Amino acid sequence: MKLYIKYSDQFGVTANVLCMLHCLLTPFLFIYQAKTATYFSEITFFWSFLNYFLLAISFIAVYQSAKKTTNNIVKYMLITIWVCLSFLIINEGFELYHLPEALTYAAASTLSFTHIYNLKYCNCKDEECCVPK
Repeated sequence: MKLYIKYSDQFGVTANVLCMLHCLLTPFLFIYQAKTATYFSEITFFWSFLNYFLLAISFIAVYQSAKKTTNNIVKYMLITIWVCLSFLIINEGFELYHLPEALTYAAASTLSFTHIYNLKYCNCKDEECCVPK
């Protein structure tokens, strides 16, 4: 668990970049799957599950980063952007509202940049300066 706490911003950026790659590659997978539907029917389940897996990793990273940041604005930004990204991904999965994919990319990018900002400017150098529990 110490690994998540120490490198939560790096995990967050990695999860968000993987999420964006996943979203960018999805149309190509579906085109490929349409040609080979009789052979690879389980790909769709795995690909959909990947959305929620990356979202869970992102939650852990946001939670740990928000807990250790020294800037309250960054803390609230991390949480708010993650909630927006979660809504967009869940909305896409259940097809509740028709929203442009660009919103999901924007939310994932913003969350990544917020993690990077937090990593560079808002972290404690040692455990004594962290926000009280």
